[in-house]
Amino acid sequence: MFRKLLVAIIALGLVGGGLAFGTPVQAQSVKAGIMTCNVAGGFGFIFGSSRAVNCTFAPNGVAPQHYVGAINKFGVDIGYVEAAVMAWAVLAPATNPGPGSLAGTYVGATGSASIGVGIGANVLFGGFGNSISLQPLSIEGDKGVNVAGGIAEMTLTFQPG
Repeated sequence: MFRKLLVAIIALGLVGGGLAFGTPVQAQSVKAGIMTCNVAGGFGFIFGSSRAVNCTFAPNGVAPQHYVGAINKFGVDIGYVEAAVMAWAVLAPATNPGPGSLAGTYVGATGSASIGVGIGANVLFGGFGNSISLQPLSIEGDKGVNVAGGIAEMTLTFQPG
């Protein structure tokens, strides 16, 4: 049962992201690096949730960049999740986006499930001039009892340092 639920949620992320947002960013972009975010734990409130994020972008061959913000989920989000880690491949117009280039708002499809250890999928588009894509799927590791699916919005602010 849990396996079927997990497959359905990941499929929602793939289909929802592809249908709702298309893939224009992918066609014009190159892999610029990896972004890893630590996500605060918290409760889902049936119709959504909001959690703080602390992210590090590791661009290809350049010093890491740090971002803070929040990820908000709208849709079904029921249960409790301890702190989680998400990682994305970052697709951008250039291989080395300048400091602060990932700041902005991202929107896309989300789905996750946890019973003990969980997994999730998040496909997000946005950032500077809507030219950044966090793709193809984030890898999310979390612990708790939770199921979520719907739309995700993540806002990032650059932290020079």
